[in-house]
Amino acid sequence: MLQARPPARPPAAIIQWLWLVAAMVVLIVVVGGVTRLTESGLSITQWKPITGILPPLTETQWQAEFANYRQIPQYEAIHHGMTLAGFKGIFFWEYLHRLLGRLIGTVFAVPLIYFAVRRQIPRGYFWRLVALLALGGLQGAFGWLMVRSGLSDRTEVAPLWLAAHLMTALFTLAGLVWTALDLSTLRRDTRAMPARLGLIGVVVGAVLAVQLFYGALMAGLRAGLVARDWPLMNGRFFPTEVLGSRPFAQLLIDDPGLVHFIHRWWAWVTVAALIVLARRVKPVNRRAAVAIHITFGTQILLGIATVMTGVDIALAALHQLVGALIVVSVTWGVHSIGKTRR
Repeated sequence: MLQARPPARPPAAIIQWLWLVAAMVVLIVVVGGVTRLTESGLSITQWKPITGILPPLTETQWQAEFANYRQIPQYEAIHHGMTLAGFKGIFFWEYLHRLLGRLIGTVFAVPLIYFAVRRQIPRGYFWRLVALLALGGLQGAFGWLMVRSGLSDRTEVAPLWLAAHLMTALFTLAGLVWTALDLSTLRRDTRAMPARLGLIGVVVGAVLAVQLFYGALMAGLRAGLVARDWPLMNGRFFPTEVLGSRPFAQLLIDDPGLVHFIHRWWAWVTVAALIVLARRVKPVNRRAAVAIHITFGTQILLGIATVMTGVDIALAALHQLVGALIVVSVTWGVHSIGKTRR
């Protein structure tokens, strides 16, 4: 195995590399949110892993890309009459999103090979890092399946594919942060073992995952536009008109009103779970506990502001950014109470 006879203490470069990749994942989550908010995600209708690195460089190439976009239903439904200049605007966000994805893959894979060849990866971490790289590849595959879902019969991407794409990115982010923290602990204390995921971490993670999943459905269904008041929704607590229109299980994932309601009120279940977690974390790692409080408090305010402004793009992008930072702070907190030594 490439990682045989590793040094007991991991080099700082490995830890810094993982934090860099984690920061890039946070960035791509935000860019992906802006791409969705600007209806830019379907502007590139083909997947070209190699040649797609370069954007159109000539007028002929731009016209060809624009012609491809005009053939899909979204153009007629949302962007009919758009000029080439307008198309270049939405193309930019999707191109940037894909370019960042390629860059993250490269920044992860190349140093991983280097550290493995140099036998600098501590025992037990090589395959974990490979699994994280594979998760990144899976997330990219979900991204293309998401785009493809909106090219023929729909005017937008399928919300469930969008949710799979985002959730995989956030799960990868959590794995990167957890691994970086494990290696940081090992660097400080060679007797340290990888942190254990306890019951409270599983429960809080599941509660948070539900909230993040419904946040993704909110984006996919444009459910933030259903109501602009808070705490009520269009003057009512619950959108009763949706009940009975379709099977309830279907409504749970594809009705904008019900999805908005669940995301709005499950947030408080999530807050309660995060407060319990922070109280457990505080005696062990006060900074992590403070980070959990700051991120969820900021997220609540941003969520309310996003709704009441009719999904202002800047606020919605910040809302997605802080959602990713909540994942980081929760991972930090759960890791803090799961540390063990030999």
